[in-house]
Amino acid sequence: MASHSVAKGCGVPGVQTKPAQVGTFKSRACSDVPCSLLKDDINGNVLPYSMGKEGKKDQVDPAEQSLLNKLIRHNLVKNQNQVEVLQRDPNSPLFSVKTFEELRLKPQLLQGVYTMGFNRPSRIQENALPMMLAEPPQNLIAQSQSGTGKTAAFSLAMLSHVNPANKWTQCLCIAPTYELAVQIGHVIEQMGKFYPEVKLAYAVRGNRVLRGTTIQDHIVIGTPGTVLDWGLKLKIFDPKKIRVFVLDEADVMIATQGHQDQSIRIQRLLPKDCQMLLLSATFEDSVWRFAERIIPDPNIIKLKREEETLDTIKQFYVVCKEKEDKFSALCNIYGSLTIAQAMIFCQTRRMASWLSGQLSSEGHQVALLSGEMMVEQRAAVIERFREGKEKVLVTTNVCSRGIDVEQVSIVVNFDLPVGRDGNADNETYLHRIGRTGRFGKKGFAFNMVDSQETMDLIHQIELHFDRKIVKLDTDDLDELEKMMN
Repeated sequence: MASHSVAKGCGVPGVQTKPAQVGTFKSRACSDVPCSLLKDDINGNVLPYSMGKEGKKDQVDPAEQSLLNKLIRHNLVKNQNQVEVLQRDPNSPLFSVKTFEELRLKPQLLQGVYTMGFNRPSRIQENALPMMLAEPPQNLIAQSQSGTGKTAAFSLAMLSHVNPANKWTQCLCIAPTYELAVQIGHVIEQMGKFYPEVKLAYAVRGNRVLRGTTIQDHIVIGTPGTVLDWGLKLKIFDPKKIRVFVLDEADVMIATQGHQDQSIRIQRLLPKDCQMLLLSATFEDSVWRFAERIIPDPNIIKLKREEETLDTIKQFYVVCKEKEDKFSALCNIYGSLTIAQAMIFCQTRRMASWLSGQLSSEGHQVALLSGEMMVEQRAAVIERFREGKEKVLVTTNVCSRGIDVEQVSIVVNFDLPVGRDGNADNETYLHRIGRTGRFGKKGFAFNMVDSQETMDLIHQIELHFDRKIVKLDTDDLDELEKMMN
């Protein structure tokens, strides 16, 4: 499936199979319906959306976070945990594979897999692909963290199940947003690069189709509202001919207003023998209840997330009076340590902007990352930081998870993370300081304390993690140097 064949599509008048403005990501990940204010992010964190004296706190939009992870990830996540497999029929043999050759793929698909840089299946792919490619088809619910190879797995499954001789839509994939649908399409295009007979269409906003047109594209990817219109109202494709149905990003899907009901309506249009695959990065009770409603008699695969650890991180707090004191303390820390790169977290966009300006005026190479930036811009900032073009990254919560930069030696909480209830947000704290002490190296975390309230947050964090956070006097350079050793 070369990209030019996708662009040409099936040649039916009135169908634009390539979505307009691919790659022009807007600051809010768009879908068919307006996003509601979200209570939790995809990992269960409370989203901060109160107003503080220093401006608006940055929300972590789950769809944006998922898209950002896809844009910045170059390699699969290394995960050493065991895969948990629950079979629909416990008496049937359990197959797993260690090589792609064992799957007996079409040669043109195998070539596409290797061209993409996959040398061997990831842990989730070892178990999921035999089920996804099984005959007769098997339904599957798969949960693993972002970056473990789920998208590549179901893309390969859809491409494998297509019969190019049949000029109708055979595989259907829905994703929560336009941008995530486009990202999936890019994976399918790359994997199908040597399989030009297979055609792909995007059922997303902006792709206008003449009423009464029937497309011949074998795979349709889109957002729930547009897919429902295409299949039910406009009859662009026949849902009863779908052989494989994929629901990706289930945890993000149920957090987006209207998508859960639309997804269930789509599923009810499909034939009984259609293979159904549901993928999710997390597996809270709400996701599980949704999965049970939409996927009948499933096999279930779970890959536990690699836990972040505090074992290699030394934690300190510094008592300050106001933001200028915090800045002076930060400069003392930076001047006393040999620092490769640093990440500094602020609670609000305004504070992040002020701090980056102060650091720049002191001659530091500073990158700024916050929620009002377009997702594509955020990805570019992270890439520059990863390449070492900037040594300091000032950010809000939009950057607290999913970014692995080997050279980060210190993390600074210029503002401590606070939940909606006013207490310490322990999970966000862990994700923030977990940006250092990675890859077996020692890391340092510094927390700025400017009131009794923030001191109380330090005590809450100590209690939660059962770890002592050491008080540090940044004016005493000898003590600072001693503490670091």
